[in-house]
Amino acid sequence: MGALRVGIVGIGNISGIYFKNLVAFPETEVVAVADLDLERAAKAAEEHGVPHVLTPDELLSHPDVDLVLNLTVPKVHGAIARKAIANGKHVYNEKPLATEWDDALALIAEARAKGLEVGCAPDTFLGAGLQTARKAVDQGLIGTPISAKAAMMGFGPEPWHPNPDFFYKPGGGPMLDMGPYYLTALVHLLGPIKRLAGLSKATFPERTVGSGDRQGEKITVETPTFLEALLDFHSGAIADLTTSFDTAHNVTDWSHPIIVFGTDGVMKVPDPNGFGGDVLIKGKDHEDWTPVEVTHDFPENSRGLGVRQIALSLQGKSPNYASGDLAAHVLEAMLSVQKSSETGQFVTLSTHPERPQAMPELVAVAA
Repeated sequence: MGALRVGIVGIGNISGIYFKNLVAFPETEVVAVADLDLERAAKAAEEHGVPHVLTPDELLSHPDVDLVLNLTVPKVHGAIARKAIANGKHVYNEKPLATEWDDALALIAEARAKGLEVGCAPDTFLGAGLQTARKAVDQGLIGTPISAKAAMMGFGPEPWHPNPDFFYKPGGGPMLDMGPYYLTALVHLLGPIKRLAGLSKATFPERTVGSGDRQGEKITVETPTFLEALLDFHSGAIADLTTSFDTAHNVTDWSHPIIVFGTDGVMKVPDPNGFGGDVLIKGKDHEDWTPVEVTHDFPENSRGLGVRQIALSLQGKSPNYASGDLAAHVLEAMLSVQKSSETGQFVTLSTHPERPQAMPELVAVAA
């Protein structure tokens, strides 16, 4: 089997790093691009040497495309992916997998029925930082994990984003936007979530666009912008996660926004929105934080690594680490936070994926 032929739908800000990495990985080849703005798609194709410039519908059925990389806006992630699957294509979605639970369930079921692979961002947990943290947990460097605290707290994106509307519509908000990084990291370290309780609110009814042609325009907030989750894991660990677009300043450590507490020590975990970062451990008999030696590759921005792993999975050489099943579990957890807040009840999750396997140590990509 040759390189996995990838077609990219949606040429936005995030697409540049995907082009860079998927062109560099020997297991993947970008063969087509599509966007509602064909001029933008053509510019990207010329810049990255991609042969086909197509409409989205053309790309989803093109015979040269093996896998559709779905970089569209979140509200259409599910619909675009399901069309791709209907046309016999493997799929890798940007996060979240979908914004509606029924879409996510149908997407996974339809792919399974056709024998197709589904993957989903984030794949940051496959990088050097979180894989080193995973090895530290597996080696018992902090004993048995008891609990974890995680927080993504700050103000929303409207001061710098010229079109921030979708962040404040149903399917947006800080949990669906940033929660995938934090929850995926926690599931990677602690295993799947059994049940959760949540609280949510929208502190500000309106937001003001702070840049671009729409500067000064008001946006109505239609989704919670501060969400707190208490997570009960099948492993016995308990964690809490806060995501906020409401706080003027972040009071957590951006470089280590996740802390895992164990029976024999504490571990600071690097930013799950990145691939690198230092892992720090303090034993119960130690005063100082000690860096853990990096054990894995991909410390730089390696977005697209999850697509590469699908290519290797199809060759029988690797698991599909950033799988649709994992992404569906994370999506169910995120949607359940607001459900719990509305009902005042714990929500038991219906999904129970396997804890993602650890990546092999120090496996470099061929030059």
